[in-house]
Amino acid sequence: MSGNPLADDVWRDLAALVLDHRDGWKRAVVEQSGLPFSRIRILKRLSKTPMSVKQLAEAATIDAPAATVAVNDLEQRGLVVRTVDPSNRRCKTVSLTEAGRDTLRAIDAVHDPAPDMLAALGDDDLAALRVILDKLDAG
Repeated sequence: MSGNPLADDVWRDLAALVLDHRDGWKRAVVEQSGLPFSRIRILKRLSKTPMSVKQLAEAATIDAPAATVAVNDLEQRGLVVRTVDPSNRRCKTVSLTEAGRDTLRAIDAVHDPAPDMLAALGDDDLAALRVILDKLDAG
């Protein structure tokens, strides 16, 4: 809980809205990429910055052994690479390969239409929502 009940309530409703309306897109990206969605989640996390397996596990909300299995699979597919972390030579960092970036571009190109209830909002409401989302994205 954030300590702000209204924020928590809005967050739950936003999460439910997205979770309840993304199944078609998930199926499409799995079919298009040939990857299980769990692997797509890992690739998406790596799109922003390279991470250690431990960081990936935390970001993807999976345990470290599952993250290791996922990274091993993605590495065998040529989508990620492990390199020695120059700031700590005992650690390895996982990053996307060019093939991994290509896969993400293909996933991002899969059409993900807004659910009818969102598309039915007027332009003023959608513009207001865009402003709010931009504020959230800015941090």
